[in-house]
Amino acid sequence: MIRTFLVLAVIAMSMATGCHRQQAAPSGSAAESSYKIYKLRGKVVSINAATGEVTINHEAIPGFMEAMTMPYKLKDPNILSELHPGDVLAADLLVSQESDADVVLDHIVVVAQGKPDYKPATIYHVPAQGDAVPDFKLRNQDGRIIHLHQFRGKNLLITFIYTRCPLPNFCPLVTRNFASIDKQLSADPKLKGKTHLLCVSFDPEHDTPERLKAYGEEYIGSSSKFAFANWDFAVPEPAVLKEMAKFFDVGMTTEQDQTITHTLSTTLVGRDGKVVKFYPGNEWTADQVVVDVKQSLGA
Repeated sequence: MIRTFLVLAVIAMSMATGCHRQQAAPSGSAAESSYKIYKLRGKVVSINAATGEVTINHEAIPGFMEAMTMPYKLKDPNILSELHPGDVLAADLLVSQESDADVVLDHIVVVAQGKPDYKPATIYHVPAQGDAVPDFKLRNQDGRIIHLHQFRGKNLLITFIYTRCPLPNFCPLVTRNFASIDKQLSADPKLKGKTHLLCVSFDPEHDTPERLKAYGEEYIGSSSKFAFANWDFAVPEPAVLKEMAKFFDVGMTTEQDQTITHTLSTTLVGRDGKVVKFYPGNEWTADQVVVDVKQSLGA
């Protein structure tokens, strides 16, 4: 999904490959060490949604191939819908050095747009410091309706997950980070009770209150009646979810096998209901967020 300035690489670098086993293309220096990277520049000729390929008429790629027109797979298939015939783009061409000989495009940047009047179907908002957060309504793990504005007077730390997420470095990692944050804040008398945590599911079909409660108890490590005193797991209605996703910059697509490919989004909201800090991806740490919480509270 194109956020601003048509820079498609933002998604790729923000872990937009999401929770989907088939998207095991390289990410990070360790994985990319098995790939050789070449620079590609060319014009989009056609898009094939059925095969997930984009055909590009590209310039010669030094050390790899002469100028030609050929189809390429994308590291992040979601970007396919954001490309159009006539677009001029630059990208990294990742060529596997393993026996699979896999070749994919990554870090795509549209240099010139083939459709100047094109507007994406959904405009996403990237949370910035000082942005007022709308009063979204959700249903929590107890089946109770909650509103974001009810947490005014406290910090509110919001992230997005779904309980069926199969990749340990996505939803499970984020939820473990929240568990660590919860423990650190609860252990500090100056911070205890001053920040509420909220994990928002973007899977309303499967994440019922019962499922969210069981999932939450697993990470909180308790099933007592006070277990969710400072931490809610909740899911909005589909229409509300759509608006939340746009406001908090959460891209998501349900695949044929019912897994959900998605971006990661975590936001610290201040006591006044305005954004303090936005954490895209999964590279932030619990300790980093706790420091930010302390600063926002003046502790």
